[in-house]
Amino acid sequence: MENTLGLEIIEVVEQAAIASAKWMGKGEKNIADQVAVEAMRERMNKIHMRGRIVIGEGERDDAPMLYIGEEVGICTQPDAQNFCNPDELIEIDIAVDPCEGTNLVAYGQPGSMAVLAISEKGGLFAAPDFYMKKLAAPPAAKGKVDINKSATDNLKILAECLERSIEELVIVVMKRERHNDLIKEIREAGARVQLISDGDVGAAISCGFAGTDIHALMGIGAAPEGVISAAAMRAMGGHFQGQLIYDPEVVKTGLIGESKQANIDRLKSMNINDPDKVYDAHELASGKTILFAGCGITTGNLMEGVRFFKGGARTESLVISNQSKTARFVDTIHMFNEPKTLQLK
Repeated sequence: MENTLGLEIIEVVEQAAIASAKWMGKGEKNIADQVAVEAMRERMNKIHMRGRIVIGEGERDDAPMLYIGEEVGICTQPDAQNFCNPDELIEIDIAVDPCEGTNLVAYGQPGSMAVLAISEKGGLFAAPDFYMKKLAAPPAAKGKVDINKSATDNLKILAECLERSIEELVIVVMKRERHNDLIKEIREAGARVQLISDGDVGAAISCGFAGTDIHALMGIGAAPEGVISAAAMRAMGGHFQGQLIYDPEVVKTGLIGESKQANIDRLKSMNINDPDKVYDAHELASGKTILFAGCGITTGNLMEGVRFFKGGARTESLVISNQSKTARFVDTIHMFNEPKTLQLK
């Protein structure tokens, strides 16, 4: 799968990032999202694959969508029967967030990305558009920290695993009212807190790399993005756990369905009969082959954002594979216009 689709999925996130970056700082988060969706869909529909969106985006806030269940790939073309034999194409599941951090793009803030994860059919958890309690940590702490433990206990374990003092640790938490007690506990334990407004996929992945000065992600964020983070962390060998949050009183946003019971009923309809189950990265991204790709829209901890110049743009992308056990940073020049012949003097 990596040899067949590796370069093409990089181009998918690159095109989404470029389209969205043109709306950076204009205060139009839905447009920044919509153009990313359209660019991602257009590029995916040129790939020789039978793709199915298992995690889309937009349901929670009525944004434009690559909807769950949507078929993508070359066979969606109107004249597909002339050149497409579905039986000969690889069948894959895809999780996407064409503009992870729409507010970050709209207001010109750092850390937004176009991201996706792919696996063979059935290889990604079909998370509902609920919320998820998350714990991401470096490979050295894999299986040692635990989402059921207190933040204080996990900080002690993390410090021991990384051979650091707790005071040297930096923990990323989304700035939300629901996290007030968590933030207080982390600080009282002695660790430092980096608050973010949006975009916790980048924060989770940063835990997997040495030198980012981010040592854990804690707190509640969107469940679909949790699966994408889990795919990347599984491919990197990092720690990721997630637990679905279905009670509106816990989330404190009003963006999570009608009621706790209605959400439990919805989970049952998706064959999720234990709503409180804690999932690890291998359960959220269970496929034999996992590929993650992301491209910076605005500059963040991992990647530069899109930089435009006359006649083109420059992007930085990241593709992580559990197949080749690699994390590749890809620096790309995109030439929008044909370069003119240089005049020799």
